[in-house]
Amino acid sequence: MHELSVSSAVVDTALKHAAGRRISVVSLRLGKLRQVVPDSLSFYFEIVGRDTLCEGARLELELIDALMSCGSCGHEWDPAPKPQHGSLVGSELLLPQFRCPECEAPGAAVIRGDELEVESIEVEDPADDRRQTAEAPLGSSSPAPS
Repeated sequence: MHELSVSSAVVDTALKHAAGRRISVVSLRLGKLRQVVPDSLSFYFEIVGRDTLCEGARLELELIDALMSCGSCGHEWDPAPKPQHGSLVGSELLLPQFRCPECEAPGAAVIRGDELEVESIEVEDPADDRRQTAEAPLGSSSPAPS
């Protein structure tokens, strides 16, 4: 359920940097260690964006795989077991591996996979809005002043 608060923070960040312009796309880098469900995040992003300049914006997610590094031996690994994190193999539950698989030392460092970054936003050009507003009266039936 923390996807709601994450979505709220993403919308707030986008609005802050949009400087009053309508937002069409928000690109987000999301590390798999954040344990955010992408579909839930997209769902809440749409809800939180309602009645804001972010309404109708598309959320583009770049999911970043995790990578750990051992401080003792320098080995690097993906902590998620294959085939998938939290999978059942036979009757055994596979859990993420945060101890070094080479030397079994604790205290590994996260190299990547904990990202939660608004990478970019796309906003509508205010000049385009003025043109649309200026063109709207052309179809009206009122005569032009002489």
